[in-house]
Amino acid sequence: MDYGKQGANKSAKNMPRHKEHNEKGTDKNPYGKTGPKAELVARMKAAAEAKKKG
Repeated sequence: MDYGKQGANKSAKNMPRHKEHNEKGTDKNPYGKTGPKAELVARMKAAAEAKKKG
C-alpha cells in the first residue's frame, strides 16, 4: 500500500494560506493607485522643514 497517496494534497510552495484583506486589485487596495512622485517629494520636503524648525 502506498501511504504517500493518502491524505490531503500538498499546498503550493510560496503561496499564502489565505487571501489577504489588502490584496492588490481589491476595493481597499486597487491596482495602480499610487500617488505621483512629485507629491511624495513635496511631503518629504515639508516633513524635513518641520523637523528642522521644530
